[in-house]
Amino acid sequence: MQRIDPANKLDAMMAIERKRISTGVGELDPILGGLLIGDNVVWYDDAGSLAAIYSMNFLQVSLAQGKYFIYVSFDRSLRNLLEKLGPLAESKSLTILDCFTHGKGKGAEIFRRYYEEMEAFCHVVQVENPADPDNVMAHFNNCHSRMKGDVRFVFESLTGMQELWEGEEQISRFYTHTCPRLYDLNTIGYWIMEKEAHSKRLKAAINQIAQVAIELSLKRGKTSLSIVKAENREIESINTPLLYWTRGLNITFDSRQEAARHIDLGNRIREFRTKRGLSQTELARLVGVTPSNISQIESNQIHPSLPALFKMAETLSVDVSSFFQESPEAVRQVVIRESDGVDVQLPDMPKNSISAKRMAPLDVSAKAEPYILEIAPRKVLPSHFFIHKGDEVGYLLTGKLQVRIGGNLHAVRPGDVIYLGTEMPSQWKNPGPGTARLLWIKIR
Repeated sequence: MQRIDPANKLDAMMAIERKRISTGVGELDPILGGLLIGDNVVWYDDAGSLAAIYSMNFLQVSLAQGKYFIYVSFDRSLRNLLEKLGPLAESKSLTILDCFTHGKGKGAEIFRRYYEEMEAFCHVVQVENPADPDNVMAHFNNCHSRMKGDVRFVFESLTGMQELWEGEEQISRFYTHTCPRLYDLNTIGYWIMEKEAHSKRLKAAINQIAQVAIELSLKRGKTSLSIVKAENREIESINTPLLYWTRGLNITFDSRQEAARHIDLGNRIREFRTKRGLSQTELARLVGVTPSNISQIESNQIHPSLPALFKMAETLSVDVSSFFQESPEAVRQVVIRESDGVDVQLPDMPKNSISAKRMAPLDVSAKAEPYILEIAPRKVLPSHFFIHKGDEVGYLLTGKLQVRIGGNLHAVRPGDVIYLGTEMPSQWKNPGPGTARLLWIKIR
């Protein structure tokens, strides 16, 4: 029997544990350090409606990545929820556990009748006895057992569950037993609860078990976010209110607060690595260190050696000074040749189906990020190639493309412009024998 080196085994485990994904909110990711596989995130909502936009962004980015998603609703009727989800409800990767109709809806005919009228591509499960916590979890487990990969979910909400289950003891018991199990199953979940609707005792018990806890507040018309807990992350702004405002699904944090934040080495390295689309394991291989070394560097637990620092700068195609400055002083190129573009990995896309080259230096902060994309002949992309955080515009240079948005299929020919707003493509296809080349611009 081959013996496994404990050090290598530990590195592999840390690489899995520290795999980071996006929250769907671009400006929150560097503040929080992204989400880790296994995270249970509790959102303490001051107004009862502030967490919804964060859940929608999380749902949107998860479905775009082709991940399975379970949405457990205690507070919204099915009709209200489907209207809120809009085009996202068309995804077959989404399952809705309706705990409202026979819960707060008390099985009223108006709610039951909607099942005959609704048009939804997602899978909807009607939970007939949501007052029984074991029954709710049995439905959840049954759905989860048919899904693969790191399943994502939202429980909306713990407050609604408490009202239905008549007391905090049931909530505490349910969360205490469920949260560790979901962590072991490599799920990533959002749990929403109204901040003032629960006792300090319950919140303390939940905080102890949750991997991440975030408070959302509304005071004098201003909304703010505070990170209360974030395991396995070095968070400078812990318990510090960060002002933000919203428009549609876009969330913007106060730039003055961001400018005042200390720029640390670990976050800068993580930022450039993410822009290149590299995992910690891939960067470690290219630099010649272990994945756990990269993980510890990005969380500021250790500092890289000088040779490793220069190797990382070379690998990430940035000047080493960019690691220590928000806006490094450097001579900017007026003309960037295609040969000077930086190759970007798109790990969620099928192998050998698409290549991407960023036509702007990684250390330049601009409102527009240009890319050259090449989609191989006869290839189908099962989702959008980027995590959609804002408007995007594309121009087809050569070849042919088909793009599916919502229920509509659009043919794209050379010279055509594709504009994406809030809706995200569910499929790209190159039907021709030649490579399709796109000039693609992401707008912040």
